[in-house]
Amino acid sequence: MASDVLAGESVVDALMSVPRLLRHPVWRAEDPTRGQGQGVLLVPGFGFGDRSLQVAATWLAARGYRPAGARIGVNIGCTSKLVDRIIRRLAAHAETTGRPVILLGQSRGGWLARLAAIERPDLVRALVTLGSPVLDPLGAHPKVVRVARFLARLSTLGLPGLLTGDCLSGSCYETNMKSLAKPLPPGMPAVAFYSRGDRIAPWRLCQDPSAECVEIHSSHTGMGFDPEFYAAVEPKLAEWALDSVPQGLLKAS
Repeated sequence: MASDVLAGESVVDALMSVPRLLRHPVWRAEDPTRGQGQGVLLVPGFGFGDRSLQVAATWLAARGYRPAGARIGVNIGCTSKLVDRIIRRLAAHAETTGRPVILLGQSRGGWLARLAAIERPDLVRALVTLGSPVLDPLGAHPKVVRVARFLARLSTLGLPGLLTGDCLSGSCYETNMKSLAKPLPPGMPAVAFYSRGDRIAPWRLCQDPSAECVEIHSSHTGMGFDPEFYAAVEPKLAEWALDSVPQGLLKAS
């Protein structure tokens, strides 16, 4: 996995923080009415699938949100194709929940989610990114970029479902980077979480100029298990959920 390339940034290191999260009040204080049935679409990071955000999905569901995975498989595919799949999943979840959906993406999943939000703002209530280098996706740690370029070379050999060279330097790259540089639509709230301890995505590249930027103290891979993240995002999610409830469907607190 791409997220395992650096010491302190392995999956095992990230999972070590789970017991701390489970003991924290932000995990234990459940409120099944808090989320008001608000849909949340979770987009995993580079090299990972939906299961990598299962802890977040469990936390959201216990608070009355309706989390759903992006269903993009392992996040190593062509940028444009993945964005199209996220948009289709977004549209389906918005139809199911009856209102625009909150997008929550980690690492590459965050800037893919941002591209989807730019293309279909009508489907998006708000955007949350965790350690997502939106200012320059290729500015991630060189070892991670080398993995991406290796996948692109494998794609030229005929292996399907991978990043292509076009995603890294061709028309696919240019089109998506132009979209990524656009400001988020007026009225779309966003929070970008970053950490100076992130060894994968340089923290300055994660500071989306269209978002409220919030610093937490976490590794890159450990952000989705960090109680500091959940404590900071919880009031934002609740505010967005309450404001988006269709009239007549507000649940009693």
